Amino acid sequence: MDDIVKAAMAKWPNVPDCYGWLGLDARGRWWMRDDRAQRAGPFAGPLAQPQSRGAELKHAKLIDFIHRNYAADAQGRWFFQNGPQRVFVELEVAPWVWRIEPDGQLVAHTGQPAQYETSWVDEAGRLYLACDLGLGVVHTLDMDRAADAVAAGRWLPQDCLAQELPARYGFVLSPQATAEPSSPGSH
Repeated sequence: MDDIVKAAMAKWPNVPDCYGWLGLDARGRWWMRDDRAQRAGPFAGPLAQPQSRGAELKHAKLIDFIHRNYAADAQGRWFFQNGPQRVFVELEVAPWVWRIEPDGQLVAHTGQPAQYETSWVDEAGRLYLACDLGLGVVHTLDMDRAADAVAAGRWLPQDCLAQELPARYGFVLSPQATAEPSSPGSH
């Protein structure tokens, strides 16, 4: 976490949490969800609409700042620590999106290296990897490299249901859906 963020947290310890304003999709892209996007529906799931995604963040320095300050709380809710405020993240499928380098090294959407532990394939054909950082989905552009790892016997994916993964790996897809309606900063 950035030192400036730690200093802001110490200076303003009681800033309300923010829910629903930031989303992470299955390709590692960040989405800013203003009031209009939130009114259009949930970020992910069967009721999600294209307009409920919001606007994709493109500013490289902002994305780097989010990556450096991305973490989870004890309840498995992922957030971006924005100064003294926690901005909880709506997840499309998982808290991590894995990229596979040509040499087979795994790298998270945040740029952090990861170590493979086990793998899963859900009912939609998405490939998930449990790594030392946690559970994530393999980026669609890297499925050829993933297929090479499976064919070589380095990864042995097991079948799973996507809806079971959050409980199994301790993460929350929609912190906004679990927030108290009267919580300050929630929508």
